[in-house]
Amino acid sequence: MILRDIEALELMIERGLIEEGQTRVGVEQEMNLVDAQGMVAPLATKLIEHLADPAFQTEIALFNLEANLGPRPLDGRFLRDMEGDLTKVVRLAQKGARDLGIEVLLAGITPTLRREDLRSKNMTLDVRYECLDESAVDAQGGAIKLLVDGIDRFESQFDSVVVEGANTSLQLHLQVTPSDGARLYNLAQLITAPLLAAAANSPVLLGKRLWHETRVAVFERTLDDRSASQLTRGVPTRVGFGSFWLKDSVIELFRDNIARYRVIMMIPGLEDSVEVLERGEVPELAALALHNGTVWRWNRACYGITNGKPHLRIENRILPGGPTVLDEVANAALFYGLMIRLDEQYGDISTQLSFADAKTNLLSAARRGLHGRFKWLDGRNVIARDLLLRELIPAAREGLLRVGVSGKDVDRYLGVIEQRVQSEQTGARWLLQNLATVEENERAEHCAEAVRMMLEKQQLNEPVHTWEDIKRQNSGAKRMATTLEDIMTADVFTVRPDDVVDLAASVMDWQHIRHVPVEDQQGKVVGLLTARELLHVHGRRSEEPRAVRDIMITSFATAAPDLEVREAMKQMLSAGAGCILVIREGILVGIVTERDLLKAALVE
Repeated sequence: MILRDIEALELMIERGLIEEGQTRVGVEQEMNLVDAQGMVAPLATKLIEHLADPAFQTEIALFNLEANLGPRPLDGRFLRDMEGDLTKVVRLAQKGARDLGIEVLLAGITPTLRREDLRSKNMTLDVRYECLDESAVDAQGGAIKLLVDGIDRFESQFDSVVVEGANTSLQLHLQVTPSDGARLYNLAQLITAPLLAAAANSPVLLGKRLWHETRVAVFERTLDDRSASQLTRGVPTRVGFGSFWLKDSVIELFRDNIARYRVIMMIPGLEDSVEVLERGEVPELAALALHNGTVWRWNRACYGITNGKPHLRIENRILPGGPTVLDEVANAALFYGLMIRLDEQYGDISTQLSFADAKTNLLSAARRGLHGRFKWLDGRNVIARDLLLRELIPAAREGLLRVGVSGKDVDRYLGVIEQRVQSEQTGARWLLQNLATVEENERAEHCAEAVRMMLEKQQLNEPVHTWEDIKRQNSGAKRMATTLEDIMTADVFTVRPDDVVDLAASVMDWQHIRHVPVEDQQGKVVGLLTARELLHVHGRRSEEPRAVRDIMITSFATAAPDLEVREAMKQMLSAGAGCILVIREGILVGIVTERDLLKAALVE
């Protein structure tokens, strides 16, 4: 049926049945749910039941929520109306969430996310998500593998594609005339990099400082279902920027999606779209839409029906959620203003810049934000900040004025962008700067403070470039640690059974630690070396070097990361142990000592 859908779409374009002369915009707002402590709250299903509003729907993770706003004409009031609509829907979600004792947070990635949150138990029960999960997990050998190198290095694996739920976005739609579709789609691709540089808001994942927009890496790498053969050939992932400029029509995108990516689910009993069309009716193209919904380009072509008329639109998916509604509408103003003005100013950009350069620009923006370096149309190498201030923000201003947006509204929204870019304080930069001098074992607490401040500023609708430092804003009590994952040391020094005792003793002396786990060659914990054993060896000094296996203890306390701190205290006292090794699925992920538990107990 998907091939018949393509045929029907081609026929509608040939016969002039796709709506022309109407330019509409639309928005999808994704949100995060957090509890009173600023930790994610997997209560989306309950919240949607409570809200009882068709505008809200679930996303892949149970701590995500999505709201779809109806299309509006692109006219002089569209930005002001967009802010009103977004404010209304976010406040409605907030009111319902507070009835359940939780909050709604606008953020590309919630800073307080923990590894335990990104497990299959938090995936929304939906056939589409189950098919995606099975496809990606099988292709990656039974686990989702994620590696991101940033300021810190993040490398881990997950049991489910629910890790994609770490990401939330603001998705912008622009209806286009078929004859303009390819040209405007290419333009949307071109401006994606500077747009992202100005809006970056997702620098932290599971306590690690990574890219300015870590969503890009997480999304592209999580839903990777390519075979070994496809990897070898360099076939692009289901999530990404794409691999070519369009030549004539957005139909090229739909065809490419079908040719490259296998259909992972089908709807039985669909009617033949060509037959529907020949009866004089408007086909839904359900099979094509379903498949299109499982290929996530940062700019995606979409088919839809409004008031009984079929249309084509471009969906921009690069923008992160938040950090405030005003920031989001300012980002939208930049996108739409550039789409209006640069279409006339730049013309056909596919002949002026290689696609590879446009793709490299996006990666540079994702990694470095406003300090990203771009290759631009005239061969210039430019810094994102300079390009925005000198060329793109003025162009967006002209574009908005041309469609009748008032000077007051243009100043309100693009003024936010200009001040954000001038100050270089995006949401990403704000959080990174606040974490720059924080020890890694204190980041969880600092991120919880950040979430509380984000919620406050979101409520006041104060744009992120005006935010002060977290420490000056929050001087209250520390968040109570509840599980071992909250207090454990993840950077664990280990030794092997065959290592000489002198090496282990030196490591313990250099690092000022009293407990060193012993791992075998496969990474399995087989023993524990403590300062007590070393003292015994020192008292029985021998000329022959001794191996760690000769003195390590093989009976030691272990626990899962989600064990409550209070329960861990009981276990440690009962076992007479000086530490607990934190094990997840047979892998050592951290260590908790008596000192860690004492510090946790002293937090009020």
